[in-house]
Amino acid sequence: MLTLRVVVDQILAPVPGGIGRYTEELTRELIATAPRGCDVEGIVAAHPQEAYDRLDDKLPGLAGMYRSVLGRRELSIAWQTGVIGLPGRGMVHGTSLMTPLYKHDRELAPATQTAVTIHDTVPWTNPDTLTAQGVRWHKAMAKRAYRFADAVVVPTHAVAGELSELFPFGDRLRVIGGAVSTDLATPPDADAIADELDLPERYILSVGTLEPRKGVEPLLEALAHPDAPDVPLLIVGPPGWGDVSVDSVVARLGLAPDRVRVLGRVPDASLAVLLERASVFVFPSLAEGFGLPLVEAFSFGTPVVHSDAPALVEVAAGAGVIVPRDDTAGYPERLAQALFQVVNDTDLAARLGVAGLDRARAFSWRDSAEKVWQLHADL
Repeated sequence: MLTLRVVVDQILAPVPGGIGRYTEELTRELIATAPRGCDVEGIVAAHPQEAYDRLDDKLPGLAGMYRSVLGRRELSIAWQTGVIGLPGRGMVHGTSLMTPLYKHDRELAPATQTAVTIHDTVPWTNPDTLTAQGVRWHKAMAKRAYRFADAVVVPTHAVAGELSELFPFGDRLRVIGGAVSTDLATPPDADAIADELDLPERYILSVGTLEPRKGVEPLLEALAHPDAPDVPLLIVGPPGWGDVSVDSVVARLGLAPDRVRVLGRVPDASLAVLLERASVFVFPSLAEGFGLPLVEAFSFGTPVVHSDAPALVEVAAGAGVIVPRDDTAGYPERLAQALFQVVNDTDLAARLGVAGLDRARAFSWRDSAEKVWQLHADL
């Protein structure tokens, strides 16, 4: 039996974010598509037992789990410095840079191989949107990936191009994107959920962790602009780093309190209802590697407005309205105008909805998992 060991710890992180969702969906499908004679085990840091139980519930069919004696922070430092690896040898797949990377000779032991995933180049292109510690850690781990990884997975060709300018990975790079969760579907009790959420008839929706890189502040400034549509903004996502205070920005801009609602993290059923009933979905992120919420909005036929971050332009492929970020001072105004156009032009909104549905069909977790298995087979 060949075993693929997958680093799944991001699912249990305090703020799982998009990488946590990516890890969960990809690992679940890796289990489902495992070739004959292969199985999947998980690799995690030290957590309370209830966290392991939660992981078992999320990933049924996991053949086993390697539980480090080190907590998440300590393990990330140990892997950064290379002072600890994994017991035994075999195939390892890192769903992020938090991956055990160390010297090994694949020619002598072909089944001993490590693939690592680099989701974006933000630590180099937009370091001001991360913590200084986060920038240092990501750069150090990327250097280890260049030295020791047998393959590097990136979510888009945009990231592949940017990364190639930093490290000559050559043919070690593989582009494998994400997709919409099968759990993200309109529930039978959609009307009841909409009532519980007190959804207005028309609203703008944005989804993402509340941190500087996600463009929350320029979005709120757009809402305060005279050109913005007179509809409320609903924001879904957990707090991140950087003390992004929506209430403070709303107060500074003089927006009425009922113009903006922060819903925090919501269950998939609620997210599905929010996405399906939104007048427009906006993704103003300043930098992204893939932008899964974009595809999620497309899958519900919801018209989308997004920034011109290269990865988002690639993923959307013309199915959304693109807003340039180049002139920072003018970015909120352009966002406001794009949102106004989509909210008030029903024909445009309908065309975008159809284009989005078509684009969403290009992404599949099964396809992503099969590409990962093929990657390890090629190695």
